[in-house]
Amino acid sequence: MAVKEPWVEYFFVGILQMRCSVVTDVATGDTVIIDGGAEPERIIDWVHSFSGQGPDWTNGPRSAEEMQKASIPNRTVVALLNTHAHFDHSGHIPDLKKAYDVDWYLHPDDTYLQTLAQSSALRYGFEVPEPAVADVSLQAGEKLTVGSLEFDVHHTPGHTLGGCCLRLMVEGGPDHLFVGDTLFAGSVGRTDLPDTGGDFTVLAHSIHTELWPLAPETIVYPGHGPLTTIGHEKETNPFVGDQAGSGVYTIGKYS
Repeated sequence: MAVKEPWVEYFFVGILQMRCSVVTDVATGDTVIIDGGAEPERIIDWVHSFSGQGPDWTNGPRSAEEMQKASIPNRTVVALLNTHAHFDHSGHIPDLKKAYDVDWYLHPDDTYLQTLAQSSALRYGFEVPEPAVADVSLQAGEKLTVGSLEFDVHHTPGHTLGGCCLRLMVEGGPDHLFVGDTLFAGSVGRTDLPDTGGDFTVLAHSIHTELWPLAPETIVYPGHGPLTTIGHEKETNPFVGDQAGSGVYTIGKYS
């Protein structure tokens, strides 16, 4: 069922400035955290009490007073969702699981990649907790219902084996698509990273078959960089858009 008024916030977190998105149904207060890979205290403090640094962008209230004035119920985190298992997206999931006794969702094809979170982080010179183990497997093509929020799961391998894009349907407005590192504004995810299963041909196929059929006005929330839309990327993306032809690139821009 489409949500009428999604409250979306995003935080650029960690050394790689990964986008963590927090999505709330303002009618119920049900909330999900997508790609909670770093700075868990920042996210928890804001969701719990509007304290600390807060998000880099929000379309909702910035204080408890504003929330009460808008008649939004208190927020309840009902699930942790991940688009894929690179450490910058999933490294601090254990800390969020300690704060919120909820299930963590990940596609099973990224299970092995998740076990490498600590070693991958060490290559950048910092530590993350012992890797989390997913409680629930995301399944290609499923309608995932968590609380009062429902997402369509698009399995889009190519950047990683288990990469997924999560589409939140919005009643009376454009849908919101959380794509992780599958697609960026003017680029795509890298396919040359070790132990990841990256393959540019597979990634391009995933985007062409799973994402381009979506409505052009669909808002795209990439794992790094600015927001974009499906229509803009389909028309202009030099890697996989209509003007790319057979393409001249073999890897994407971001990690």
